[in-house]
Amino acid sequence: MPEEGHLPEHHLPDHHHLPVDPDRDDVDEELPGRPPVEHWDVALVVAAGGAIGGLTRYATNELVGPSHGFPWPTFVENVLGCLLLGALMVVLVEVRGPSRYARPFLGVGVLGGFTTFSTYAVEIRTLAASGSPGTAAAYLVASVAFGLVATVVGVAAARAVAQSYLRRRPAEESA
Repeated sequence: MPEEGHLPEHHLPDHHHLPVDPDRDDVDEELPGRPPVEHWDVALVVAAGGAIGGLTRYATNELVGPSHGFPWPTFVENVLGCLLLGALMVVLVEVRGPSRYARPFLGVGVLGGFTTFSTYAVEIRTLAASGSPGTAAAYLVASVAFGLVATVVGVAAARAVAQSYLRRRPAEESA
């Protein structure tokens, strides 16, 4: 009988049936039965991007200024991050194609370091605990709603720019 919380080995999924990140090397090349080889180069790229994103978040906090009642700096960072992430994914997936370093550096590193879910969660809790549950609820809902809208806008804007560029490019090449 297996230990509580553990599946018998024959119920564990085969690693060949798990989703594969398109930025990773082909898992079929790895030795069967062994964990994937760590890719320190990608980890370093993510760390470098995270440092840039964190510094950019700090600069945004300074630019937006202190929040008085509503956590504007984090709200602006997260909504702007959603907009940029929507646009970035269009560029990386639909326009440019797979790259070993682009998505880890820009998406996970820079934008992951720029946006902040943990601060968002702490600010909601702090607002609610300090006697501002209405502001906490508004912040919670507005961040998600504006983040979703910003993502859609980022995707649509990037697609429009890409289509405009692709329409113009053949005309420039034939001239």
